[in-house]
This record gives sequence, C-alpha cells and structure tokens, in this order.
Amino acid sequence: QHVRMDKPARRQAILDIMARVRLPDPARMYDSYPHQLSGGQRQRIVIAIALILKPALLICDEPTTALDVTTQAEILKLIRELQTENGTAVLFITHDFGVVAEIADQVVVLQLGKMIERGPARSVLTQPREPYTKMLLAAVPELAAHPRPPVTDNFPLLDARSIVKTYVSGSWPGKRREVHAVKEASLVVRPKETVGIVGESGSGKSTLARCIARLIDPTAGEIHANGRSVAHLRGRLLSPFRRDVQVIFQDPYRSLNPRQTVGASIIEGPLNFGVPYDKALKRAEELMHLVRLKPEALRRYPSEFSGGQRQRICIARSLACEPKLLIADEAVSALDVSVQAQILKLLDEIQQKTGVGILFITHDLRVASQICDRVI
Repeated sequence: QHVRMDKPARRQAILDIMARVRLPDPARMYDSYPHQLSGGQRQRIVIAIALILKPALLICDEPTTALDVTTQAEILKLIRELQTENGTAVLFITHDFGVVAEIADQVVVLQLGKMIERGPARSVLTQPREPYTKMLLAAVPELAAHPRPPVTDNFPLLDARSIVKTYVSGSWPGKRREVHAVKEASLVVRPKETVGIVGESGSGKSTLARCIARLIDPTAGEIHANGRSVAHLRGRLLSPFRRDVQVIFQDPYRSLNPRQTVGASIIEGPLNFGVPYDKALKRAEELMHLVRLKPEALRRYPSEFSGGQRQRICIARSLACEPKLLIADEAVSALDVSVQAQILKLLDEIQQKTGVGILFITHDLRVASQICDRVI
C-alpha cells in the first residue's frame, strides 16, 4: 500500500519476494493464514515484509534464529544481494557467531547493556580482547558427537509406527487441497535416551512431535506408550498419557501465562491430576533447585526473568507432572550460545537423575550432536 502499484502487479511482487525467501509454493502461501505455516515459514514471511519495499536501512533482530541452516544461508545471501542492488545498510542483531562471520563487516559486543568491544568482524572473532567475548566464542558448539552413557535395551517409553498427518483444506470440487505434512514416520524412545529429529523448516518435525504428544490427531499410524495404544484415544482415556508426556516449546516468552506467577504455572499440571496443593508446591520448590533457580522465584511473574531463566522455568513446569518422556521442540533455538550450553547440560543432568526419555527437535545439527544418542 506504500507504493503505487495496481493489484496484479502488487500480487506478483509479493509472489516474487516469497520465492526469493525460499517459501515453497508461493501461490498457496499467498492465500494461507499464519497458523497454517511452520515457525520457520512465518519467519520468512516477516523477512519478506521487511525486504519488499527495498529499505535504505534494514534492522534485523535475530531474523534467522528459527531457520534451518540452508534457509538461513539463502536469507543471508538475499540480504547481501539487497545491499548490492539498493545500497541498503544493515544492522544485524544475533547471538549466532556463524551468522556474524557470514554477514558482518563490523561487530559490536554488548554485555548488560554496555558496549564492551567493537571492531572489524575478523578481528573480533579471531582475536577477541574481552573475557566476555572469549566466553561467548568458547560456548559455540562444535559439530562433533559427544560421548554419551550407553542406553540399555529397555522396553521403550514410546513406540510410534508409520505416523501420517495430512491436512485437507477446501471442500468444493477443484478447491480441495491436501498437504502431506508427515509421511510414514516411525521412531522409538527408551529410558535415558535422547532421540533427535532434524530437518529443514517445514519438513514436518513439529507436526510429528504434536502427533506423538496427541496435541493433534494423526491421520494414520500407531503410537504405543508403556505398551498401550494411544493414537486414537480421546478425553479421559488420554489422561494417563498426558501426564507421562510433556512438551517444552521453542519460545520461552510465549510459553508462560504472563498473568500467572511462576509457581501457579508450575503447579497447575499436578493440581489438574489431583495432586494436593501442598505437595505440588513442595515439588515446585524442589524443581526450582533442580533447574538452578531460587524457590523465591515461584512468587514472581514471567516478565521478571530473562529468556534463559524462562526456559528453565518451562523445563521445571514440564517435570512437575513427573513425566516419562519430554518432547523438546526447538527448546534452545531462541537462546544465545552460552545459555544454550547451560540448558543442554541441565537437560542431560535431569535425564541422568530421573531416567526421562527425550525427543529433541532441532534444526541445528551442532546442538543435536551435543545431546542426542540417535538422530532421525
């Protein structure tokens, strides 16, 4: 609406920018609503919105955090092309040093609101002066499999077989459209085992996880938990399974109710399953110690915590029902590398203490190599 273009030209410009940010089937995307897209696809839509008017200054605040490495590379290439074509200046905010190395000319390092180091990108990345900068660089994970304790061949906590999820839209002849989000996917998770699911944005990772957690109904396939088929159960029959399987979501800023105290959020699940209030509160205090936060935090609100602290609270909440399986859906992708390393170490320690199985969904192969026993 900010430039003089007729409707057909405007539509074509939108389709073109959608193609340039690597969105599949731009014509379908044009008519889709945000809830019908994956997190990575929504992020690319936002990037397209920022790029379509060819701005003089582009401020990018963690724009590639939710994107897989191949899409990330395409977006960075697109931003560089925009700079060349239009002379666009870019202020790029990120916690990913790979992105810094790829795109930045100059780097500024902030700590607690204070600029502590600045200089050419190559100089800052290869010869950092400040201890904080050195700590951040040391926290960047390597793409190398870490030694893991052996997983015994126990009876699986979860056995999902030939999971299919097909979305259907439109009921009129010629308008019906099918999207095959997951096709014949199978996996097994055992106690104290971490199974990773990796893939590009839109590859079906989160859809598979939501089917397994029964947050959405699979179109076909079988899910067995503790030897019991749960793929087609509903209502109260699903209640034991709901307690055994808990999810840690990607965005710690949207995962907690801002109007509830941290304590209320953590004890809500156990209370729903009939645990007495005093017992649920005591368990919440124990979990605060487990995730390395003080029990006094239970009386505070989510807005009083950083992103990393909120994600620790989300982990505590997921453990409150004493689950057998945790599904971590991009649980560290929104966190900087130092906090990311802390959360991965915390999950590993919790797994060894409780025996919980973890289904770990990520688009970052470096993260998967740090924590996973097996990768799909």
